[in-house]
Amino acid sequence: MTGSVRDEQAPPPAPGAEQHPALDLANSAVALPGGQFIDLLGTPAAADRWLVERGLAPAGTDLQETCAARLRSLREEVRSLLASRVGGHPAPAAALTAVNDALTRAPAAALLHWHPEHGLYRAASHPTTQIVEHALAALAADAADLLTGPDADRLTACGSTPCNRYLLRHGRRHWCSTRCGDRARAARAYARRTAPPPAGRAGGGVADTGS
Repeated sequence: MTGSVRDEQAPPPAPGAEQHPALDLANSAVALPGGQFIDLLGTPAAADRWLVERGLAPAGTDLQETCAARLRSLREEVRSLLASRVGGHPAPAAALTAVNDALTRAPAAALLHWHPEHGLYRAASHPTTQIVEHALAALAADAADLLTGPDADRLTACGSTPCNRYLLRHGRRHWCSTRCGDRARAARAYARRTAPPPAGRAGGGVADTGS
């Protein structure tokens, strides 16, 4: 059975996540060794904190579970699109629909308003009741930009089992963190030590001195 761990044990942001909040969203549920996981959106308070820390909602938003669930739902659809892009598969229709729906639920244009003292002015509509809609729209827009922009070719999945995070590759690196890189190298070294000798080398053959 999998279990949860405290948020303080979450790894640092994966490469690219600080530039792309949609990538950060996709990585907000982290699989760890030993069947453990971290869900940074697992409760309304945690989801509220995640949005506020990224400038996607004002402090004191006080999210309810319904809104937190919508954020987690968008996360799964974005992850589905990232997986299809990295794997070279067609984009799932349901994920496309979900992202496009989030894109269109909040007005993007600055609307025209009238004030008796200042006259006409433009401002984006951002009522308290639409805080989540605006956050979802911003995340969906960033996901669309990430998947269609120049960074799309650098998208990759972390190569360290059981990590499930995505990152933007820099050179040959395909680990999301130093921790994952160390774990993957240790796994490769263990596999080399425990691998059976090549055929013809058993029983006193020449020792393998390769790296």
